[in-house]
Amino acid sequence: MANIKSNIKRNRQNIRLNERNVAIRSELKTRAKQAVDAAEAGDTAKAEELLRLAQKRIDMAVTKGVLHKRTASRRKSRLTAQVRSILA
Repeated sequence: MANIKSNIKRNRQNIRLNERNVAIRSELKTRAKQAVDAAEAGDTAKAEELLRLAQKRIDMAVTKGVLHKRTASRRKSRLTAQVRSILA
């Protein structure tokens, strides 16, 4: 355990930021799964809307520093391809 005041504060910050990052990553997985499930159900309009929302959340994760921009680009590309292939 840290006994320097700045390290104690840093530990508190790390815990708080880690919880935020975990929540954002979890939401990304949920949004992607919802888009794929809607596509598998055959609901084209809902799948497209959920895909757009998932892509928006991925972009927001980049601005928050949770994902790297190239990782986000790759995820968006793969998710789009997956949804389009299911709908085709």
